[in-house]
Amino acid sequence: MINKIWGFFIIIGIIFTILTGNLDSLNDTILTSSKNGVNMVIELIPILVLWSGIMKIAEASGLLKIIAKFVQPLLSKLFPSLKKDSKALGYITSNIAANALGLGNAATPFGLKAMEEMQKENENKDTASDAMITFLVLNTSGVTIIPTTVIALRMMYKSANPEEIILPAILATLCSSIAGLLLDYFRRRKNK
Repeated sequence: MINKIWGFFIIIGIIFTILTGNLDSLNDTILTSSKNGVNMVIELIPILVLWSGIMKIAEASGLLKIIAKFVQPLLSKLFPSLKKDSKALGYITSNIAANALGLGNAATPFGLKAMEEMQKENENKDTASDAMITFLVLNTSGVTIIPTTVIALRMMYKSANPEEIILPAILATLCSSIAGLLLDYFRRRKNK
């Protein structure tokens, strides 16, 4: 669906450019946008590789399991249907940690593994379990303490104070997480 929406926007933009006689600006925009896109990817790759590596080291060293034990009381309240020794809880913890650091790309593999583990425990294989829905809400609206990628983008575009986004990011993601988890809680209560 998103591809269709973006395709529609691109076609409308091209038609508008042709109708207004600005074909030169269209060519310039296509060329400079392509160059800027490649440069942005090249500048973001080191940050993503660094943090992905740190998360991998934390996983291999057992640090994530230790963190999981500390957040176990909270996770057991959010995911009451999961067993205490469920592998999914470790992956959920890793996903939350990566998202808290603003590393959505590093969080994705952990999120996928968490969903796989929850699917193994799911009795109704063709329907998402309550734990899966709660995780999806938490993953989508997760609290971001340090929006690493956004800070890197702001630095790349020479922002005067790239870190000023930290407090607004914390507040916005905290509000979205609370709202999402409350809606999920009321949905679960209604369905019982």
